[in-house]
This record gives sequence, C-alpha cells and structure tokens, in this order.
Amino acid sequence: MERSESQVTKPSANQRSEFLPFCFTKAERDNTAPPGRYETITEQPRMNRFKTSKFKNTTPKISKKDVALSGILTIFYYSHEVKANVKIFQAYKIVFVKEWISNVRGSSLNSQGNQIKSSCSLVAFNTDQAGGGMVGLCSLDPGPDGKWTVTQIPCHADSKLSTKELSKDVRDKIVDLHKAGMGYKTIAKQLDQVTDLDFSPFDDYLLATCSADETVKLWHLCDPGQEQPLSADASFNPGEGRLEMLLFHPTAAGLLAVGSGKGIQVWDTSRDKALAVLEQHKEQLQGLAWKEDGSLLASTCKDKNLRIFDPRAQLTAVQCAQVLYSNKDSRVVWVKGDHILTTGFNQNRQQEVRLWDYRKLNSSLSSASLATSSGTLMPLFDPDTGLLIVSAKGESVIDCFEVTTCEPSLSQVSHCLCDISTRGIAVVPKLALDVGHCEVLRVMQLTDNFIIPISYQVPRKAGQDFHADLYPDTAGHTAAMTADEWWQGMNKQVEKLSLHPDKRPKGKTPDNQDAANELLRRKSKEVPSTSSSALSTPSNSIAPSRSPSSTSGLSSGFLPSPSQSSRAIQNMLGPSSRFRHIQGTVLHRDTHITNLRGMSLTTPGECDGFSANAQRVAVPLAIAGGQIAVLELSQPGKLPDTALPTIQNSVSVADFCWDPFDPYKLVVAGDDAKIRVWKIPKGGLVETLTTPECVLQGHTEKIYSIKFHPHASGLLVSSSYDMTVRLWDLETRSEAKKLSGHRDQIFGMAWSPNGKLLATVCKDGKEGPGPEGHRGGRLVWVCDGQYILVSGFDCRSERHLYLFSAESLASGPVATVPADVSPSTLIPFYDADTSLVILTGKGDTRVYIYEIITEAPYFMECSSFHSSEPHKALCFLQKTACDIRDVEVARAVRLSKTTIEPVAFKVPRVRKEFFQDDLFPETAVLWESALSAAAWLAGSNGQHRKISLQPKDMTPVSEAPKEAPVRKYIPSSVYLEEKTDEQKKEELLTAMVAKLGNREDPLPQELFEGVDEDEWDD
Repeated sequence: MERSESQVTKPSANQRSEFLPFCFTKAERDNTAPPGRYETITEQPRMNRFKTSKFKNTTPKISKKDVALSGILTIFYYSHEVKANVKIFQAYKIVFVKEWISNVRGSSLNSQGNQIKSSCSLVAFNTDQAGGGMVGLCSLDPGPDGKWTVTQIPCHADSKLSTKELSKDVRDKIVDLHKAGMGYKTIAKQLDQVTDLDFSPFDDYLLATCSADETVKLWHLCDPGQEQPLSADASFNPGEGRLEMLLFHPTAAGLLAVGSGKGIQVWDTSRDKALAVLEQHKEQLQGLAWKEDGSLLASTCKDKNLRIFDPRAQLTAVQCAQVLYSNKDSRVVWVKGDHILTTGFNQNRQQEVRLWDYRKLNSSLSSASLATSSGTLMPLFDPDTGLLIVSAKGESVIDCFEVTTCEPSLSQVSHCLCDISTRGIAVVPKLALDVGHCEVLRVMQLTDNFIIPISYQVPRKAGQDFHADLYPDTAGHTAAMTADEWWQGMNKQVEKLSLHPDKRPKGKTPDNQDAANELLRRKSKEVPSTSSSALSTPSNSIAPSRSPSSTSGLSSGFLPSPSQSSRAIQNMLGPSSRFRHIQGTVLHRDTHITNLRGMSLTTPGECDGFSANAQRVAVPLAIAGGQIAVLELSQPGKLPDTALPTIQNSVSVADFCWDPFDPYKLVVAGDDAKIRVWKIPKGGLVETLTTPECVLQGHTEKIYSIKFHPHASGLLVSSSYDMTVRLWDLETRSEAKKLSGHRDQIFGMAWSPNGKLLATVCKDGKEGPGPEGHRGGRLVWVCDGQYILVSGFDCRSERHLYLFSAESLASGPVATVPADVSPSTLIPFYDADTSLVILTGKGDTRVYIYEIITEAPYFMECSSFHSSEPHKALCFLQKTACDIRDVEVARAVRLSKTTIEPVAFKVPRVRKEFFQDDLFPETAVLWESALSAAAWLAGSNGQHRKISLQPKDMTPVSEAPKEAPVRKYIPSSVYLEEKTDEQKKEELLTAMVAKLGNREDPLPQELFEGVDEDEWDD
C-alpha cells in the first residue's frame, strides 16, 4: 500500500499531541532513526464537498517492487484519561505487506485471452515456465511470512495428440510453421499452449482451461504449497480446431461458452456434448462476453461486426452490425443493462473504446480515443461501481473510466503509468476487497517476471466507518440455477451479498483485511470490551495487548473529529446537493423592459403564458383579437405609452411557443382549433402583422397546448379538447400523424430527451396513476429519460412533485415531494447539464429548485429564489446566455405585472478565476436541429452535437494548483499551556481597555467650530 509524496505530510510538534487517525512511525519504517526518536507522517483525508460521482477521485496505488510498506502501521487510540494535562495514547501495530509477486514467467505466446484470472482465493496465469501448456498458480494474498508461493500446473503439457486427431486447420498450421523453419519442439510447444482460462464465479478453486490442442479441461485446485491434482476432473473436445477463449456463465452452475477460430459453443460441463453450436463467424473470433444476467452472448470478429446471440432461442445471431473501423484485435464486454462496450481501433489507428446499446447498433452512445498503438485493449468492467479498466498488451499504461448509462458517457477517472509493460490483467472479485481502506477495485497486472497488485481506492478516511455508498450489495458465491434449468428457459439472478464486515459470509479473508474489519466491528459496538486483546497478524506476533484502560470512553477508541461529526449529521439528514446554495438574482435595471401595459391574465392553465428565445420574447395582451406583443431582449428600457406593434390572431390565444431552431418563427394555437405560424421580420416587429405564414387545420375543438420536437426541425405536436394528439410537419404544412386514446382533459405534453417518445399527463389516469388531484398537471423528462417528473395536486389540493420511472409507470411514483398550497400548477424547467429542475407557478413569489438524482432520496432540495412581488411567468434561455465566469448555471426571463426582468441563477464558488468544469459539462446545441421532420417520421433519429462552455482564457478548476491547507483551529497546546498570573493580569487589562475604548479621542463638542470674534459685533 504505497503512499505518494502528495498524500503524506510531516506534522509539526504541536500536531503530534493531537489525535492522528493513521500515522506511520518513520523510524520504524526506515529503520534509520535512533531509539526513542520518531517522526510521524499522517495521511490527510480529502473531502468531497459536492455530490458528483462517488468514484471521481478514485486513485490507483501500485505496490513497490520489494515491499510496499516495510514498516509498521501504528494506530493510536485516545483513552479519555488525562493526567497532568497529558493525553494518554495506546498504540497497536499491524503489519501490512503488499509486494510484487515474483518467480513469475509470463507467457510470450499470443492468444485472445487476458492470460490471467483471479478468484477470491487464487490467481492463475499463463506461463512459459517449463515449456508450453503450463498454468502458474499463486494465492491472492501472501502467506504468514508475507511472501507468495508460486507453483505451476501442467494443464495441457502432457497432450500427445497424433496429427490424425488434429483438425485440418491445425495440421495446415503445423505444415506452415515447419516450412518457415520452426523446429518440431517449438511447434509442439505452441500446440500445448494454454490460450485462455477462467475461474468459476461459484467456486474459488474451480478453474477451466482451453488450449491450442483443441481441448477444454476443468481443474479442482488446492492452495499453493499443497499437492495439486495431476489430472483434470473433466475434459471435452469441441472439435472446431484451436480454442481461443472460454467463459463461465454468470448465473448458472457448470455452464461454459467456448470460442474457437470462427465458432462458439455452449457446454454443460456435466455432459459430453455441446448444448448449442452457434453459427460460424466469417472471420477470426476476437471477443466474447456473457450479459450480466446470462441471457445473451456478444462477440466481436475480424469482419468488424458485433454479434448478439440468444443460444436458447436460435443458433444464428439475433443482432449483427458493423461497429468496428478496423479488423485488428477487438474485445467486447457487457456493461449495465442493455449496454455493450467494445475496444478496438479507429480509422486513425488509435485505440478506441465505444459504448453501445445492443438494441440500436446503428450509432454508438459514447466513445473515447486513447493512444496510437498496436496493442490490443483488454477491458475489465465492475458492474457495482461502473468502473472500467482498460490496458493494452505490451504497454505500461492502465486507464480507468467511469461508465454511465443514464446519460451515456465514458469519463476518465485515472491514467496509471506502470513500471513494466503488461502481458495481461485481471480484476479481483469484490468479496476479496479491503473495504476498510475504501478499496473499490483491485487489478492484478501480469508482466514478464512479476504479478503486480494495483489497488484502486477512494480517498476517504479509512478504518472507521463502512462506506455503504461505495459498496452496494454484490453477487454472491451461490449459483442461481443449474445448467439444465437455464437451458430450459429459466432466468434467475445470483443472490446479492453485503460487503459490510458484520454481514459478509464466513470464509477466508486476507489477514490485513481481517484487521481492518476488526476495527469496523469494534466501532459499531456501543459497550466497550474490558478484556485485553491483541491486534496482530501471523507475521507480527509481538504486538502489545490492549489494556482495559485504553477501552474506556469511546467504544471505537478514536477521538471524534469535526469531519466525523459533520459526517454523522450528514448521514442523519441525508445527502446534500452541490447546488444547495444556488442563488437567484435579478439583474441590473438597465437590462429590464419596463412600462409593459395591457398584459393578458386569462391564458389557459395549460399555457405557460410567456415564451422567450435568445433574441426576443412573446407576451399575450388583453386586447380583442388575440394580440401578442413581440419584444427584443437586445433593446431594454421603458416601452412607449403608445400602442405596440403586435401579432393579430383574430381569436383568443390558447398557447404559443417559439421554434427552437428558428428564432423568427412563432407558432400560436387559437380557440378556433387552428394553429397559425408567424414569421417575425429581422430586427424585430415594427408593424402589426395580420397575415400568418400558414394555418394548420385538423383539430375539431379548442387546442390545449403545442410543443416543438427537440431534434427534428419543423415538427410540432398539439393536444386538443377533441382528445387527440396530432403531429404536424411545418415543411409540408400538413398533419403527419394522429394519436388517439385519451379519455379526458390533457394537462401537458413532453418529448423525451432523445425525441423518440412523447409523454402526456391526462385527467383520465389511464396508463399509470398520476396525481390524485384533478386541478392540472405538468411533466418533464429527467435523468436522460429514465424518469418522468410530474407536478400536480393531491386529494387535498396541495401541490406535489411526483417522480415516475419511465419503464414502469403503472407501479406508481418512486418518490414524492410536497410543495405548498396554491391554486396554480407548478411549471417545471429541467436542465440536463446540472440535473436541476426549477419550478414556479403563475402568480407565485417563490421559485423551487431541486437536483434530481437516480437513487434515493431522488429529490435534493436547493435554495429557493424569492421575489418581492408575484410574477406571471418564468421562461429560461439557452445555456450560452449564462455568464460562465460568474458561475451562472441558468438564465431566465421573469414576467411581472409591468416589467420583463432577467434572472441569473448562480452557484457561489471561491475560486471563480477558474472554469468550474464540475458544474459545466459539455452542453447540447439545442438551437440546432439534428434532422428534418420527414427524416424523423421515416424512422431516423438524431442527437444534438455538444460544445464546451469553457472560455479560452480560463483554466479548469480540476487542473488548478491546489491551495496550501489553512489551519482553522487553535492547537490544543494553547489550551493545555498554563498561564502565569502576570499573563492573566495583562489579558484582563487589555480586555478592559478595549471595552472602554480609546480615552484619548476628543469629545464630540470639541470638534464643533466656534464663531469668529468679529461676528459678535453688531
């Protein structure tokens, strides 16, 4: 467990007398200081003030070659016993040893496998030692002496197949190798080569191997140092030539997928015949992966195609699409849900990682390009944390990404430079991690001569609390079903287990992990133990015993710190939003439009009553003929007292909105069931418009509301009292589709973020239980379309917010938040960049702000914005209108009784000179269309491009130099120091003088000016 220079600091003498949660004795570590002298080095915890990703700061820690920590970790416990103003401490010493595993000779032969695999107890790897066909084996953790025992097993070295028993492809390869000048011994070595291996997820000691000799073998292994089996428990021959890869099924026991040159077979290890022989690939098979639930298989091939197989349904691929740019080596791995991740090379010969939805393989969801290299990227994915590890064979770089599927992205977490190039990598199962030190991932790197453990840890205070947010329940060791049950169509998931030390199953755990877990268990007990006990490991049997006096007071033995207290309060109150201190501010009066007269106050409840884009606003007026005023935001000031030029609709206005892709096009729905399209001249409205550009007719009754499609240009949707929803193509000026099925009033509509789905909230409650009240409702898609937020009323007419899962509306809301009592419906605005939803109603003085997250409690309340007088509406502008330098995350235009005022929503930050990249991700260009209405109606889909909001002259705050820590409290030595009587008198006199003030100051009357002598004369 190596600590870098940036993570350790040398405390002052005053700090030594205070509580040190974890400190290392420098004298003991270096073995250089004389007896009785020591210096302490303490790890400074890093706090995550904002709720971003929990794994954003995950750090890889690579052990040193010889010993990562060849000293002793000393844990000090404060005992609450004070004698002569001296704090009493009791020290316990625990040896932590993590070093490189030596006596390893990594295989130099090429194969499609990762060449190393790990279970909770063992590590197996391909090796060249003693010839081909060997598998190296060592324990995951060192023995009592802190060393590893490495052994070799001749898994396929004893194969003596005749050429008649080999397939034609292998025989042809032998001939080619011999013609190339290769000797028969070397050829035999390649024939015996172990190409891939895998541990059963349900048995730490069950290993499957496959080889170029065309056989698969199963081995029940023993611990290193014990006598290993001389023969395999089972062996079978798929008969399709050289075998390249194999994978145990993730949920069913005894089920294997085996890949050869061009084919895939599914085997039940208890049978002599394959359950399924899948369709042959056209070229060399390169990657193979089971879906997490075990229902599907994915493969990549040299023909650049990604194939999805359902072995129980059909032997041919259910999905096949070209997703790779190059026919060079590729890999595939299933990530969360229906998402797949592939690694390969792009057209520029760069290593590339791409994220896909296997149901829509026409375009990737996200991608990341790495170095220009020929090394094959090996991906490892942890479904519990969403962390992805990628490393290329022959390179010394290991990258870590966080994969998110709610808003598909690949965000890099770390870039680790290793000392030696990689032969293969494996991830250690979650049940073997050291949760006491916030280890969320451990990678075993296979090199030419070593296996190097790399621990990925979240920088939090270790050894005191179990961080449940880092460790969701993980898959256990018990199979959910048998191979026969799976083959007959059963689908079951493996039972989840907790990683909490008190709840995890009994079994073998690492020694150092036992010690850390012991600390966690002791912390959870309220009654202290009075018996003496020793905390030690087999390699350190001389650790002192814990005395009864050292356990008095706090049961954990730790002195509470401010960070612990704040954590306890946070755990009690729940998570908080990074936007919780957001502030709404009305901008300077110079930016206001004033003297607005005759505004209409009778717009329907389904209408927002106000619409704005980046250039202008539209305001309905209380004038006969359904007139709308159009005002330019670039021309603030007082409006004239005379009549304004308007748009005359000839009927009352039901709803209106601006075209998001054309700032000059305004669409108005009227009471006469017609939709009018108006074109505003450049420079603004200078005269009254009476003739629209076009009129859309189709509805038979009054229209409720209208909305533009978020991606397709010229595509409009409308809802009406005739209980229909209609789609309109403004290019052809005609009705494109008619949707029926509503049985009552339609309160609101909303397009999904990808533009594929349209949601409505209706009074009939047909599809799912909506708000209980029937006074109105609005809805908006949030969290990249995973959820739908609905604002409405309960049975007592109180305003509430409801969050529904988009995939299970009928199951009801997953979360509900009460607002207040008011007759107006809360109108929501959602910012996808920050996941903030901002709500207010007509006539309100308060604007509610919440951050929406995808886990409980779902709603995280932020500071509200209050205005001195009621507003009629609030309309938000595009992201480019925000002042990024002032950390403005949203800009709105507020319509009051007589004014239009810009409102800025800002997040207070200390270092404003830096670009706050944690608050401003790349934003979608919502003002540019992604496709035409005709293309969308024909079945195409498109997404907006994204741009960075970072000003060119600003540095991201994530890359800013760290500020030196400032001590915010007085050292305890100040309180412990005894003061003399003279010092106490001096302090008392100083305080009295300060309270009385400066007596030398002149009196007020002395400052008055007198009268000149000549002024007294009459």
